[in-house]
Amino acid sequence: MLDRRGLIAGGAALFASGAARAQTTDLELTGRFVQGGHAVGRTWPRALIFVDGEALSAASAEGWFIVGFDRDAPGSVQIEARSDGRVASRTLDIATGRFPSTAVNGLPPSTVEPSDPALLARIQQEVLLKTEGFASRIDADGFHDGFIWPLDSYRVTSRWGSQRVLNGTPARPHYGIDLAAPQGSAIRAPAPGRVTLARTGLHFEGGLVLIDHGQGLITAYLHQSRIEVRAGQDVLRGDLIGRVGMTGRATGPHLCWRMKWRDRNLDPSLLVKT
Repeated sequence: MLDRRGLIAGGAALFASGAARAQTTDLELTGRFVQGGHAVGRTWPRALIFVDGEALSAASAEGWFIVGFDRDAPGSVQIEARSDGRVASRTLDIATGRFPSTAVNGLPPSTVEPSDPALLARIQQEVLLKTEGFASRIDADGFHDGFIWPLDSYRVTSRWGSQRVLNGTPARPHYGIDLAAPQGSAIRAPAPGRVTLARTGLHFEGGLVLIDHGQGLITAYLHQSRIEVRAGQDVLRGDLIGRVGMTGRATGPHLCWRMKWRDRNLDPSLLVKT
């Protein structure tokens, strides 16, 4: 079982194992250079950001940007900034992540392998809602000063990226970090952003809130017993967004905390300031 100190120490070790080559003062990068990690960068304001030759983002008015490395990211990634004929490039070595296997038993069969046509239709409608929320791209850089933990007190019950076995059936990797806490515990925004989805009663997620922290960096908060924000609302670091629950596919009260950057699944705990 991991606590906050263990996660921070592990994140620091992963950061140390990743390295950057071709240093340039026109393109500054810090972060966790590991599968599931990220790079927070600063360059020329509004510069286009290319990742391995593909234009994926643009820097903010202050020059800040973020790039995410998914669970299967390759061993090296090239990040390039382009602005008015100027080009700055760096190549990052991406460390291999450690993703244990986790078994979860006692789940209702309908939450593991749903087959009822009406339920499948409902799930598809919910997929469309979530897809719209994750498609948000607000012009902001609320991520650049790091995150805080969304709970004051918790116990880590499942690490990010672990291979899931649900009721004995292998499933896709778990793209969240599970933080067990008492029912009703306050969930707070870890960084500034805008709420893009706030819904209760979703089949898998239960009470769900999505927050865009800028440039498509979206965090998700699952299984809430109560939601305290609405879609379109701007939040600041530390603002109350909801309460811990066990709605949706959950066997006990906890917060499943997730993060995406432009369809890449990231480990949100690696953005917590150490």
